[in-house]
Amino acid sequence: MRAIVQNKFGDADVLFLTDTRVPEIKENEVLIKTVYTSVNYADIKKRKGFKGSCDFPLTLGLDAAGTIEVAGSKSSFSKGDRVIAFPTGGSYAEFVKANKHLVFKIPDQLTFEQAATMPTVSILSYILFHEIGQVKETDTIVIHSAAGGVGSMLLQLAKLYGAKKVIATIGSFQKEEYVKGLGADVVCTYDTFKEEVLKHSNDLGANVIFDSVAGEITSRSLDCLALYGTLVQFGNSSGKPGSFKTSDVHSSCRNVKGFSLGTTRKYKPELLAPIAEEVINLFASKKLHLPIEKVFDLSEASSAHQLIESRNYEGKVLIEI
Repeated sequence: MRAIVQNKFGDADVLFLTDTRVPEIKENEVLIKTVYTSVNYADIKKRKGFKGSCDFPLTLGLDAAGTIEVAGSKSSFSKGDRVIAFPTGGSYAEFVKANKHLVFKIPDQLTFEQAATMPTVSILSYILFHEIGQVKETDTIVIHSAAGGVGSMLLQLAKLYGAKKVIATIGSFQKEEYVKGLGADVVCTYDTFKEEVLKHSNDLGANVIFDSVAGEITSRSLDCLALYGTLVQFGNSSGKPGSFKTSDVHSSCRNVKGFSLGTTRKYKPELLAPIAEEVINLFASKKLHLPIEKVFDLSEASSAHQLIESRNYEGKVLIEI
């Protein structure tokens, strides 16, 4: 089968197309014929070696949309089922394998292309919004990196389920109309967001702030987080650790809550099925959608990575297998 692999850490040019063996599955796994996979910023970090050591050759990719090719005897799937999944061993390949707990059926009315935008960013966003941030209709919220995949999803969830005011941060005002179209009430850059949050909250601060950037953005977020507010930390795209003091939280009754979808996939995968079902229904009913910036061929995986690294995109970047 065709697959993208890398034999060392490095820039996008370490990715190359090759022929490799079709994965063998166990009784509690399924083999999926991939139609699309998405590119996530975690792929960039892993390619560069920022997510720890790994075995080479390495195939990247967190999620996939496709059809069941072979179903393990202890799974509830059948050949031909249309699914999205979090594969084991990467997803930039014609065939991938996945644990049965990390595979979810999709309805016929949902295209593979739109389904491929969903797994990582949509399931993650739903958990962040409802379970970690516990956003209420009376809340003022901040969404950092609002034009990215998770940001695009959080904006729509805020519009669908309600939030008093949604403040979006972006790297460039070229993305302003895009994030406003998805539900942002106020748009600002990272340089001014602290002041904008205080201005639009009568100096009370935001009730919930979603931070995937870390570094100094974490510290500045705490500077404009309301009493009893929640800072939701779920990434560090800046490559720099965020920091805070215990005095930043205890005397103000604020809290910092972290979440990792990767950790949940590894240790508690069974928790994802009901959330995936809800998100799939929202997409199938067109209550939610994710804009697609560009679809690359599998052979163009390095170009897809370059686009993600440029940050000059809106929504999702896909790879067609």
